[in-house]
Amino acid sequence: MSTRLARGGRLIDRTKPLNFTFNGRRMQGYRGDTLASALLGADQMLLGRSFKYHRPRGLVASGAEEPNALVGLGEGSRFEPNQRVTTTELFEGASAASQNHWPSLEFDVGAINNTFGRFLPGGFYYKTFMFPRFAWKHLFEPVIRRSAGLGKVPQDRDADRYEYAYGFADLVIVGGGIAGLAAALQAGKEGKRVLLIEQTAQWGGRAPVDGVEIDGKPADEWVKKTVEALGKMANVTLRLRTMASGLYDHGYLLAYERIADHTPGDGRPRHRLWRIRAGHVVTATGAIERPLSFAGNDIPGVMLAGAVRDYVVNWAVSPGDRTVVVTNNDDAYRTALALADAGLIVVAVIDARTSVKGALPDAVRAKGIRVLEGRGIAKVKGSKRVTGVSVCTQAGEGGEIEAITCDAVAMSGGWSPVVHLWSHCGGKLIWDDARAMFRPDAAKPPTGDQGEAMVTAVGSANGALTADEVLADVASQIGGKAAKTNTVAEAPLEPVWIMPQGAGPQLKMKMWLDYQNDVKVSDVQLAAREGYHSVEHTKRYTTLGMATDQGKLSNINGLAVLSDALSQAIPQTGTTTFRPPYTPISMGAIAGEARGDIFQPLRKTPMDEWHGANGAYFEPVGLWRRTYCYQRPGESVHDAVNREIVNARSKVGMLDASTLGKLIVKGSDAGRFLDMLYTGVMSTLPVGKCRYGLMCNENGFLSDDGVVVRLSEDTWLCHTTSGGADRIHGWMEDWLQCEWWDWKVYTANVTEEYAQIAVAGPNARKVLEKLGGMDVSAEGLPAMEWREGLLGGLRARIYRISFSGELSYEIAVPASEGLALWKALIAAGEEFGVMPYGTEAMHIMRAEKGFIMIGDETDGTVIPQDLNLNWAISKKKADYLGKRAQERSHMASPDRWKLVGLETLDGSVLPDGVYAVADGVNANGQRNVQGRVTSTYYSPTLKKGIAMGLVKHGPDRMGEVIDFPADGGKVIKARIVDQVFYDKEGAKQNV
Repeated sequence: MSTRLARGGRLIDRTKPLNFTFNGRRMQGYRGDTLASALLGADQMLLGRSFKYHRPRGLVASGAEEPNALVGLGEGSRFEPNQRVTTTELFEGASAASQNHWPSLEFDVGAINNTFGRFLPGGFYYKTFMFPRFAWKHLFEPVIRRSAGLGKVPQDRDADRYEYAYGFADLVIVGGGIAGLAAALQAGKEGKRVLLIEQTAQWGGRAPVDGVEIDGKPADEWVKKTVEALGKMANVTLRLRTMASGLYDHGYLLAYERIADHTPGDGRPRHRLWRIRAGHVVTATGAIERPLSFAGNDIPGVMLAGAVRDYVVNWAVSPGDRTVVVTNNDDAYRTALALADAGLIVVAVIDARTSVKGALPDAVRAKGIRVLEGRGIAKVKGSKRVTGVSVCTQAGEGGEIEAITCDAVAMSGGWSPVVHLWSHCGGKLIWDDARAMFRPDAAKPPTGDQGEAMVTAVGSANGALTADEVLADVASQIGGKAAKTNTVAEAPLEPVWIMPQGAGPQLKMKMWLDYQNDVKVSDVQLAAREGYHSVEHTKRYTTLGMATDQGKLSNINGLAVLSDALSQAIPQTGTTTFRPPYTPISMGAIAGEARGDIFQPLRKTPMDEWHGANGAYFEPVGLWRRTYCYQRPGESVHDAVNREIVNARSKVGMLDASTLGKLIVKGSDAGRFLDMLYTGVMSTLPVGKCRYGLMCNENGFLSDDGVVVRLSEDTWLCHTTSGGADRIHGWMEDWLQCEWWDWKVYTANVTEEYAQIAVAGPNARKVLEKLGGMDVSAEGLPAMEWREGLLGGLRARIYRISFSGELSYEIAVPASEGLALWKALIAAGEEFGVMPYGTEAMHIMRAEKGFIMIGDETDGTVIPQDLNLNWAISKKKADYLGKRAQERSHMASPDRWKLVGLETLDGSVLPDGVYAVADGVNANGQRNVQGRVTSTYYSPTLKKGIAMGLVKHGPDRMGEVIDFPADGGKVIKARIVDQVFYDKEGAKQNV
């Protein structure tokens, strides 16, 4: 049997043939084909195997709802599994391979599962997980793990590239059918900034396929004219091949654009992930046809009636020469008419309704096509393709009435609005009993912060099922005058809701709900009997709707079966949760450009090139490249670090501190916001002054620290650790957006906008005074204050803060002037012995002063009180993040380890992270641990090893010697001392 080419084909160009392969077999299609239509045209009915029973599977649908026809597409570096053939545009040289079978598609050993199907009922996986445990661990688990998943994992590095893009619009319209086009035209005329996106490669949706006429013109012409008009509007943007993946709060929309899928290797990004902010969203996403459940409804050749119509009208191919149409509504009669107009044979229309009247059925009868009323399909005959059907009464009583020879079945169980985006961000649904569908509840739309509706559903996505209804719905909700339509029938296409056909006692056969996961009607009924009354529980118990199509075809029928089994109404059963993405998104699009060398983009300061040219030994700090030290020829890293410290302590040193986080916090509520984030009070900080602050998480543990600067009455600048800028900025935004959304606060991460240089040492002031332009005297710029002005002719903000314990200034300039300032400081400081120092010298100098370092003295379990930082915690504030957690008994326990200094008796350096042990053993028979080292260095200033550590009752044990076991059985003895080893009074930094 061969698949007949029908007349027509509105989307294909037969003058441009395209060659492709399927499972190594050479085939041919045409420009405009999808891979699905080209395979159908080549009479390739069998396209894959189902997941559980490995049953033969062919096309069911024509769009993103297709559950069966997934292939491995491409080869080598352009191979990708699980590509839906219905949404894959055909291109020259395409290579596709079917999945989930061995050794071949036609002969699959895994099909034996179908023979033993009675032993693999719904809930099989759950039951084998639970009992017997021995059998699961040693028998079932290895088999199930080897069987899990569809397709093969790509082995080669992806040759394509991907990118992110950002969009902003007053109105985003999702769906390029006649509803979306009409809405865009009206909004465009009103001057709104409009973005219209459509997931396929064509505008118009179903209207051109269904023979709709609009304003006296065929839908194709109306669509073309409307698109041309929109293209001339500067305020309207049109994007094809762009799928709205997910809709979130505050009008945030993710969209997935397939740019070069159909032109691989042309140099363009393959996919683009759009992050869009919309003032309002209109969902014109249409509706999806539902299948019917009857025995053998999964055999290749059984398809949705609307899909059969699509293939015939759009691509001039049909699943067979002789088609039976089975339906419960008028819309499927359009398929019968389309098949007849294309020169194909419609053997009969089998209608579940007992009395079928109307323009569409009458038009079908007028063509001599039989209409069988009150009938259903008892069974589809065939194995790897349809050979015929058995007809029964709708109730299934009395067995087979008639046998019909055919090679295709077109089924229609009504239509379900695509409500996914509406539901993603909280929109509620209502059951429309007349049309047997869940549709958006206009009284409960997704709302914004002020309770305003953020989303409007129009057209078929709102339950309108005819062109007249669609355009009238757009006009009533968006505005404008509805265009007039003229089609074969414009009566509402209301289905009669029916339970699975052929379900009588004499016809106990498998009727399928979820094609990919092999979920049967009986599986859902079993779940109900076993107590899974929630639709969400039934979904997980049976795997209904958990396939790659995410239940687009199966969920409504499944919940109807569940409702019937529970003897309750469908609305009472409810629906499963709709979650993004609407269809799968490639991992490449999610990653964007974050791959290879820029998987974690290397961040460099404006002075990076100078550092590299002057002996910098680099280290990674977060995503930054920072100078560990500056090595001279023949010098070790250790010697270089010691030299830099000695010079900074005796003369003057310079540190590139540009990597420090810099966050602007601005607004009338900024002060109280910072008071909640920091343990101290920041709202009282005078303009022109600085204050050290600590941040804790909700559990009370120290998260970050830094100096806060008051820039103006409503603006603060918060310094963070180098690795903490992005994290703390996200932390701020999280609280502002999720908890304190009504506070008037704006935050911005300006870390990379400024270069920052620390000038530290006894001669620091002399260097700045030589540059000139600002008063940097002790009186003009006291400690913990800042000034703004010109320094050596450069715009600068100077902070009098010190992390080294020396007289120190931190100078911030625009990033573009950072290198110029660095070179100017080097030149001005030459006579004063200036020398740059790196991060290791900074670490050692701060340890000599007893200053903590986030990440060294903290590990996610340390609170400020452990580090003797009680002075940085306000006793006046009623609350701050972490305050209540720190008041818990175990957090306030006197037995918590506290920070102290440690000096080895022999002057050696303690190993980093080593634990201190006490006599005896604990309850587990292990040695008692009483502390650990957090930071440890050799101090060239003190010429001995120094360390800081957390020790039980540490501050109360000054002078006590404790043991630290080291490698090789050696025990190092160290004395507990004050954590400040150098200039405890601060005389050097306060001059």
